[in-house]
Amino acid sequence: MVDKADNTELPLREFVRRVARDYLSDMDNTDPENLHQLFITTVESPLIEEVLKKTAGNQSHAARILGITRNTLRSKMRQHGIKA
Repeated sequence: MVDKADNTELPLREFVRRVARDYLSDMDNTDPENLHQLFITTVESPLIEEVLKKTAGNQSHAARILGITRNTLRSKMRQHGIKA
């Protein structure tokens, strides 16, 4: 895994690339199933939580930052069990 100190200057794309590479190498020659869905689900929940913290729970503002509608944000919050 990547140390937290290492990712401060690492562009997001490269950070994700490194995590994916490490995850795949840890699979010991086993092909994971639904890897795309696993990554999206794993990343989406903490991303929404952090944006909501940044906006002090303002869902309209959080939705704008995320580039989604407020209704989509609320749907994703329910899907991930994130409290309003």
